[in-house]
Amino acid sequence: MGFLSWLVPGNDHQLAATQYEGRESASDRAARRRREDHHKNLTRNARKQQAREDKFWRNL
Repeated sequence: MGFLSWLVPGNDHQLAATQYEGRESASDRAARRRREDHHKNLTRNARKQQAREDKFWRNL
């Protein structure tokens, strides 16, 4: 493929099948990152809540 071959219209499917084969798409990457961040936030918030409850019960 030449330097400016990406300017040629109509070869998107060919590029996807050859040059970008095996790569994670941008939308798949964004979805994966959202899932990972969500999981991280859940874990962090659960730990914070547990610490608050432990502190509460120690102070009684």
